[in-house]
Amino acid sequence: MTITEKILAAHAGKKKVEPGELINAKVDLILANDITAPIAIQEFKKIGAKNVFDRNRIAFIPDHFAPQKDIKAAEQCKMLRDFSKEYNLDLYFEVGRMGIEHALLPEQGLVVPGDLVIGADSHTCTYGALGAFSTGVGSTDVASAMATGECWFKVPESMKFIYYGKLNKWVGGKDLILHTIGDIGVDGALYMAMEFEGEVISSLPMYGRLTMCNMAIEAGGKNGIIIPDKITKKYVKGRAKREFKLYKSDKNSKYVETREYDCSKIPLTVSCPHLPSNTKPAAELFEVAIDQVVVGSCTNGRLEDLREAAEVIKGRKVNPNVRMIVIPATQQIYKQAMKEKLLDIFIDAEAVVSTPTCGPCLGGHMGILAKGERALATTNRNFVGRMGHPESEVYLSNPAVAAASAVLGRIGTPEELGL
Repeated sequence: MTITEKILAAHAGKKKVEPGELINAKVDLILANDITAPIAIQEFKKIGAKNVFDRNRIAFIPDHFAPQKDIKAAEQCKMLRDFSKEYNLDLYFEVGRMGIEHALLPEQGLVVPGDLVIGADSHTCTYGALGAFSTGVGSTDVASAMATGECWFKVPESMKFIYYGKLNKWVGGKDLILHTIGDIGVDGALYMAMEFEGEVISSLPMYGRLTMCNMAIEAGGKNGIIIPDKITKKYVKGRAKREFKLYKSDKNSKYVETREYDCSKIPLTVSCPHLPSNTKPAAELFEVAIDQVVVGSCTNGRLEDLREAAEVIKGRKVNPNVRMIVIPATQQIYKQAMKEKLLDIFIDAEAVVSTPTCGPCLGGHMGILAKGERALATTNRNFVGRMGHPESEVYLSNPAVAAASAVLGRIGTPEELGL
């Protein structure tokens, strides 16, 4: 079996599962946010559930329209707060304690290797970086799982992606996953487990792995996953709140397809509107002027992402025709960035630093685009109207390219700044 099949089998109480099989499996953690939890709460009440299956295994994180941007957002967030109080949920993260959910849960040691995690948010697939099976589900599935501690799954087929060679300067996890999606398309791994491996992955830091698994959904994947190794163990050591189990794929596991990539040929990559698969080398897009740059999100709002952007923009200024918004993904990241004086670098460059929030990524708040405006963002989606007006455009890149572009006033690379 593959790592994905092994985790699903273990949680279904079976010795073996096969792709296409329908199973019921026990979940280790359920999460929802201020957009998706209210629907789950309503459905939970509707089915007449008397109590949650485990108050320590349900995480409610108001991060999309929080801090509450208007009355409707305030009402949504209040539903999470009231339900958490009513059922005495341990994992409710109020503003001031919260962060972007997919950065916060691994950081807090609430997701561990071998877990089965579901979340009412498509980017729940992020936690595959820790060697867990995690996937996004609908709010009604979350409602029934909150009551029963179980969810149904169709066991996915697996696709293997092998990365070898030497990474070029400034190229990281974001470029690898954008390049991959550009290669296979937004439905290239439809309902499949995307298993990432190879010498490049073995030396890829955890933040790069989290970025790659985060965007498995942008290739249509059911989940993204990386077999845990010493980097995984080092990351979870000291933060894991529970015992964990390390799984790995058997040598004779079946894969629908295996793709190999020579990373020495992967350039700094940008996704152009209006699909993550519409990728081009950043260096070819030097004529694309931009109005806004966003560094943050569950894809690239981690400390190392901020360090990368700060390294590029240090001692420089944001172009007068551009606004730059920097969003640390959690309070802990914010605090550490402050200690390392990264926030000083951004503010001296005339960027603005926001409290942790998903904010502009989903066209929520803190950086909405007007008609005809163009943004370069370290986020994960660039569909029509994703960040605001339907006639605006979003390009996706890594933090170094985003910071360089903020200085240049157009899409560009750190090399153009002599870095």
